[in-house]
Amino acid sequence: MNIGIQTWGSNGDIRPFIALADGLKNAGHNVTLVVSSIDNRNYQETCDTLTIRYRQIPAHIDFDMQDFAQRSFRMNTLQWLIALLEASFFPYEQEIYQAAQQLVADHDVVIGHHFLYPLKLAAKKHNKPHISVTFCHAAIPTNGHPPFRFPNLGSTVNRWQWKLLDSLFDWVLKKRLSRLWFAEGMPPFNHVFDSLLSSDLLNLIAVDSFLCPLQNEWQAVNQLCGFLNLPERAEHWQASPALQAFLDAGEKPVYMTFGSVQQAVPEWSMELFINAAQLVGCRAIIQTSSSNYPAETQQDDVFFIGRHPHQPLFQHCAAVVHHGGAGTSHAATLSGCPSIVVPFMDEQLFWGYQLQRSGLAPAPLPAKHATAKKLAERIKIVLYSTDMAKCAQLAKQAISPTQGVLNAVALIEANLL
Repeated sequence: MNIGIQTWGSNGDIRPFIALADGLKNAGHNVTLVVSSIDNRNYQETCDTLTIRYRQIPAHIDFDMQDFAQRSFRMNTLQWLIALLEASFFPYEQEIYQAAQQLVADHDVVIGHHFLYPLKLAAKKHNKPHISVTFCHAAIPTNGHPPFRFPNLGSTVNRWQWKLLDSLFDWVLKKRLSRLWFAEGMPPFNHVFDSLLSSDLLNLIAVDSFLCPLQNEWQAVNQLCGFLNLPERAEHWQASPALQAFLDAGEKPVYMTFGSVQQAVPEWSMELFINAAQLVGCRAIIQTSSSNYPAETQQDDVFFIGRHPHQPLFQHCAAVVHHGGAGTSHAATLSGCPSIVVPFMDEQLFWGYQLQRSGLAPAPLPAKHATAKKLAERIKIVLYSTDMAKCAQLAKQAISPTQGVLNAVALIEANLL
């Protein structure tokens, strides 16, 4: 088959689609990947390594991620999403839609990020199969459980709570997201999530089953495939001599990062990490967000590092302090590392609770309540817990780094061939 793939967002929204494109190519399909990168990171080199056809549209998105992160730091999840769309999606909606139309015209089937309604629109207008991929199952209705953060009041009330959540998202997003839909002459639809965003054919949930106990309660269109992990050959990374010397010099360090969220509070993050490590008395590797702590430098028992693939380094660490992003949560788990989650928004809090439920982390520490003392207490819980270390190793053995892509390819082929 000729398969077109389109995604939009930051690194965590793009890497899994590169992994999926590679898996489909290896299964004998012709694949083209179209990327809209809000941080203007270019993935041409990685795709060239994997021999994947790659296009970046638009070539540049005028979006200051650090400024946005600082402005949106204290917004709730819906406010943050609207602000992100207004700054980095809606101004480029027509270009993204034009790319989607071309992708649909040139391919037998299209696969897209669950938010990319322009791709679903283009597929519907040309009567082509469309498959969506989502990286978090928090908003997928279940028969017996309420939405995240809602009380469990029994199956009947829970169903109404899911309807209430749908209504809330419709109230906030429907008018904004439906402008292109109606401009193209499409009929009215019911709800943003199931009608505008998710595929009517197959919605792949790129989450490992170890972190997802409720998949048997979903509608059949939602299928769990597992984490879409980039193959090792995609990125040629090895520790620098300075980092390798640090790793060899003592016990396993604790790794600390807030990913792209760290740009919202760069100095606060560094102070929090450094002081927490000092209180624990542990060695640490900190992903730097401040010019005061240059990458590839060391202060006492702390080594500062810049951007790099996570898994090759996480496997040498005792634990990972992170913000609860889907990609980082899976990377830590695949590496056999317990987590300490410091979430900034509800989706990250959701992942923190999934890791805690799985025995891979203590209770999440919301960023708004985080202090060096509280973070140090949670790090100590992890470092002194033999049960958590055993659970992390069991999770590592239970999760295959390649099975998610293989499952996704099999599900796609089963629905199309």
